[in-house]
Amino acid sequence: MTRRGLFVLSAVILAGLLSGCAPHSNPLVKTPGENGVAGFWLGLWHGFICVVTFVISLFNENVHIYEVHNNGAWYNFGFLLGASTSLGGAGRSSKARN
Repeated sequence: MTRRGLFVLSAVILAGLLSGCAPHSNPLVKTPGENGVAGFWLGLWHGFICVVTFVISLFNENVHIYEVHNNGAWYNFGFLLGASTSLGGAGRSSKARN
């Protein structure tokens, strides 16, 4: 197997593993004040896998990128931090060019 074929196979396997972690609404949680709402760590994870989740959401209407039952600002901060990490952030564009 060529190096490129191995890379593609690894990427497909990784995408399949991450798709099992896609966020979705929790029907058992009705209001944000109850236990079980998504907090900072779930926001971070959901932001990190947002690209994979977006692709899955194109084909499955039950999968959503953002967890609606969250605890507010901490979930949003975690999601933003995770999304900026997985999408590359602005760090690459701020590098000085020679």
